[in-house]
Amino acid sequence: MAEKRVSVRLAAAGRQAQDWEGGTRIGDCLHEFNRDWSRRVMGQGAVVLLITDGLDRGDPAALSHEMERLHLSARRLIWINPLLRWEGFAPRATGIAAMLPHVDSFRAGHSIASLEDLAEAISRPDDQGDKARLMAMLCGRAATNRPDGSPSPPLDRDQGGSHIVYIF
Repeated sequence: MAEKRVSVRLAAAGRQAQDWEGGTRIGDCLHEFNRDWSRRVMGQGAVVLLITDGLDRGDPAALSHEMERLHLSARRLIWINPLLRWEGFAPRATGIAAMLPHVDSFRAGHSIASLEDLAEAISRPDDQGDKARLMAMLCGRAATNRPDGSPSPPLDRDQGGSHIVYIF
């Protein structure tokens, strides 16, 4: 490019790149995975680690549907989101709001410490990470708790043999 100004060059590159500053197409990717791969790679008892920021540019209803399909195919669906590192994180983006109800656990994934916590969480079927807190924010109400105040466990799933499926 002959242009010397970085801002002008970035704007020109943005016009050429279809997805520039537009988020990802998580729903489309999950649709392809669910259609082409889930039955092939997810045996009974699969623990799925979904690693994404949740900033989707597609249809929120389609994303929610694909998340539900993925969740029903897995023993546990753990969403690892690097944006949880921010103190004021809230589920404001439509993609995040569409995905959150369909995960068993919602966890940060931005540091070695958060990944160490994840290793422990995988072995605890009742771990929800930050899901209950964020669902309460999303729904504008308190999270459902047991009478003693502790969080309600997720629905019981088949406890057969397990393996881990990573989706980036």
